[in-house]
Amino acid sequence: MMQTFDAIRARRAVRLYQDRPIPQEDLERILEAGRRAPSSVNQQRWDFVVVTGRDRLKQLSRVWRGGRHVAGSAATVALVTPLVDDPDARESIGFDLGQAAMSMMIAAADLGIGSAHSAVRDKDLCRRLLKYPQDRTCDYLIALGYPDDRPIKPLRNHKRRSFDDVVHKGSW
Repeated sequence: MMQTFDAIRARRAVRLYQDRPIPQEDLERILEAGRRAPSSVNQQRWDFVVVTGRDRLKQLSRVWRGGRHVAGSAATVALVTPLVDDPDARESIGFDLGQAAMSMMIAAADLGIGSAHSAVRDKDLCRRLLKYPQDRTCDYLIALGYPDDRPIKPLRNHKRRSFDDVVHKGSW
């Protein structure tokens, strides 16, 4: 396993996967990282639906035109949240969901497993496939799998804005 900061530096969007299953123990570790993520007032307004069957992954990849990588993943996690009308609650849930997603993605990187997110645009198809209750919604998926191109390890040449360009001290 990597050190935490190495896993953060190694995490990248992986959309091409080896045809290799993720061991159940590793998949549960990734899900546990999401479950333990911080949430507003510890409300934990999320459920995770894990899909591993190839046929179901192919069907799930159709919920958004940019989600083709889901079809080739070893597993995909659907992030399901309560359906709310209140804009403040929606914003809070979105922030919490981001923390859960990143916790899972870093845990995956720590295990040498790649990940990439996908939006959900066809909400009806997603609900039919995953059978979650009517008072829930799914906006995002996280595809997981072993990279087909190169292993997960800290990146030397990353396409990120420079530290000094991003960080402002005291004021802008």
